[in-house]
Amino acid sequence: MSLGRGIVLKSERELELMREAGRINARALAAAVQVVAPGVTTDAINQAAAEVLRASGARPAFVGVPGAYPYPAETTISINDELVHGIPGPRTLEEGDIVSIDCGTVYEGFVGDSALTIGVGKVSDLAEELMGVTRESLFVGIAEMVPGNRTGDVSAAIQAYVENHGFQVVREYTGHGVGQNMHEDPQVPNYGQSGHGIPLRRGMTIAIEPMVLSGNFETRILKDQWTVASRDGKLTAHFEHSVAVTDDGPWILTAMDEKLDEGAWIQYNDYFAGRLQSATK
Repeated sequence: MSLGRGIVLKSERELELMREAGRINARALAAAVQVVAPGVTTDAINQAAAEVLRASGARPAFVGVPGAYPYPAETTISINDELVHGIPGPRTLEEGDIVSIDCGTVYEGFVGDSALTIGVGKVSDLAEELMGVTRESLFVGIAEMVPGNRTGDVSAAIQAYVENHGFQVVREYTGHGVGQNMHEDPQVPNYGQSGHGIPLRRGMTIAIEPMVLSGNFETRILKDQWTVASRDGKLTAHFEHSVAVTDDGPWILTAMDEKLDEGAWIQYNDYFAGRLQSATK
């Protein structure tokens, strides 16, 4: 059902398809996480995720996305001050880096979109805090995704949590509706006012994605014309889940399913800090 403004309410069958796309996406991210180590290239991380998509009969949502030129890879991999949209390639990870991995999956015509940020070996206290606050702000926002609330309630909750910990949320990039298209309405910024925005209704599906900076919130686009980095060169982090609004509370569509792959689920769950209670409905 379309509500206008590009917002589409998903049926139970459509939500189940999105959940399967989300499971595949979670397994792809888990595979990417497992190869992260000093000396590993970002291309190798991308290939680990891409192999899961191929083996699952899914296709990548990111390949060919229009921009300055069509996006060329299955994932985006962004390091340290790079916030989002980093292109995988020959760059090698170093001890102490933090790495954001974003992956999108299309299965039976529906999209799963999620992201996480992890450390390479031992990272600084600042990096640990930044990742922890960003991850937790995701779940703070998700908790607001109930019928009767508005998109501004989600935005305001994320902003307040992040800023109360001394960090900043990005202004130029937002969470977004997701479904048969990777980007649908409504847009859900990481800042806003409670009580404002679009009313949340059962069947709405939104990719909530806090993008957090340790310094100023201003960003810049690098020479590859895709990678977005902090303007001041300071650390950034990014976490994301695709979430459905239901009468029973938020349903995290891109969570790992413990029954599918116990080892990968444990690895993935470690980075999401045991916060997957809403993973199965």
